Amino acid sequence: MALDFGAMGDLVQKAQEMQRKVADLQADLAGRTVSADAGGGMVTATANGAGELVSIRLEREIINPGEAEMLEDLILAAANEALKKAQDLVAREMAALTGGLKLPGLFGQG
Repeated sequence: MALDFGAMGDLVQKAQEMQRKVADLQADLAGRTVSADAGGGMVTATANGAGELVSIRLEREIINPGEAEMLEDLILAAANEALKKAQDLVAREMAALTGGLKLPGLFGQG
């Protein structure tokens, strides 16, 4: 049984190209942001495609020392929603890049 080294070389080349495209996508996503709000827009959280929370914005009228627990809950809700949107962005972009193929270890897929 003969081994087809040409086909193996093509496969390796395609894998390297996919690796380059994934690295390019990771860099692109790190610069893209998504935002989510809670409390009717009183708290807004922004996350990037690298899964990092990059900002929290509070409307001044919501800052009331007597309602700190409610404010904490709104911050958590907005932050978690922004992070979920960032994960969804990554999943959509990765699916577009790979044609829906699940590649273990890439962006938490696998």
